[in-house]
Amino acid sequence: MFNNTLQISCKKSDDFKYPLYSTVFSLVFVVGLCFNMVAVYIFGCTLKLRNETTTYMINLVVSDSLFVLSLPFRIVYFIKRDWMFGRFLCKISVVLFYTNMYGSILFLSCISVDRFLAIVYPFRSQTIRTKRNAKLACCTVWVLVLCASVPAGFLLDITSNSTNASTQFCFENYSKTQWQSAVSRVVVFMETVGFIIPLMINVFCSVMVLRTLRKSQTISRGGSLNKEKILRMVIVHLVIFCFCFIPYNINLIFYSLVRSNVLKGCDAEYVVRTIYPIALCIAVTNCCFDPVIYYFTSETIQSSIRRKSTAWQNGSKLYSSQNSPSTPKSMILRTLRPTEFDNESTI
Repeated sequence: MFNNTLQISCKKSDDFKYPLYSTVFSLVFVVGLCFNMVAVYIFGCTLKLRNETTTYMINLVVSDSLFVLSLPFRIVYFIKRDWMFGRFLCKISVVLFYTNMYGSILFLSCISVDRFLAIVYPFRSQTIRTKRNAKLACCTVWVLVLCASVPAGFLLDITSNSTNASTQFCFENYSKTQWQSAVSRVVVFMETVGFIIPLMINVFCSVMVLRTLRKSQTISRGGSLNKEKILRMVIVHLVIFCFCFIPYNINLIFYSLVRSNVLKGCDAEYVVRTIYPIALCIAVTNCCFDPVIYYFTSETIQSSIRRKSTAWQNGSKLYSSQNSPSTPKSMILRTLRPTEFDNESTI
């Protein structure tokens, strides 16, 4: 996204990024589309009740789905090395990328804070953990990420290849003047509000939850089984957050320093330009991992998937029984009966 024309003294090829991008983005598109369509089905058709956590998850799946649907444009661009879709779609694609990344970070932080309040302050937080407050938090997240991603996207413009005027570039053409003025300020805002503060919040909430779980009187209702589930939930959440977002955002900070001439030298520029495509590919996988967080974070979703799986299995048995002339009718009714009472969704 941020690749520029290098100084003459620092010219080094990073063309390896194009086959890397096209391969990884294609895999992310296929996997992310399947996973997020399943998530859309669960949230839209299966869950009849909503709580604070599912409110954050619904907004997260909207963000992921919009980003996944924009990937084919990028894949074609990285294969052809020529942007053929016009200036406006280039800007929209960049906006969706940053909206997804920092929206995901902030929505995951909301889930982490919600879990922290529910476990560490289960009684005092009842007036805070409401669906109304969750919706207000989601609106705030959307405003914040759009305030950062829209300027980032619309500062970027398509440019022509110096050797071939018919070739159009997108995602890689901020000038040094833009970096030293507007772009660096947008990056500072995104990194501070969209990464550093949420990272601190996630680590703090996770540590506090783990400390609470160590107390013998904690969660006596569920015993060790509940503690194991919550421990697994916290670890999965934190590992995915760190794996997807730390490499890209740390490298982006150094990249911004290099492009703004705060850090000087060809070696520094070569390192950040080499790491950037790898870190970016890791970052875009977040839309594939988010559904894993849905599963481990919400017992409602786990129960819903189990009920659907049971219903499908019973439906298959029922179909086989109906086609078998030796199966008594009473047995068919017994097979059908469990699915009739499995239609409720609990929180």
